[in-house]
Amino acid sequence: MKERTLSIIKPDGVSRKLIGEVVKRLEGADLKILAMKMTKLTKEQAKGFYKVHKGKPFYESVTDFMSSGPCVLMVLEGEEGIKRYRKLM
Repeated sequence: MKERTLSIIKPDGVSRKLIGEVVKRLEGADLKILAMKMTKLTKEQAKGFYKVHKGKPFYESVTDFMSSGPCVLMVLEGEEGIKRYRKLM
């Protein structure tokens, strides 16, 4: 069954110039990139994305990190896409 999932290349991956390598690996695993966008999350956007972790000790540091620089957001699709993406990561 084809499934879709979200993939994020986080600020450290972007700053280390790993976007091309990540895309190469995703495509090599037969995961199709349906959409891709580079953006810099605001602190509020990061807090919204990670709201399930609010109150946990790492919440502030993860939202600070995710809003520290640009991220690459991708929508992936493939047969058993979620399972295959998790295995790849």
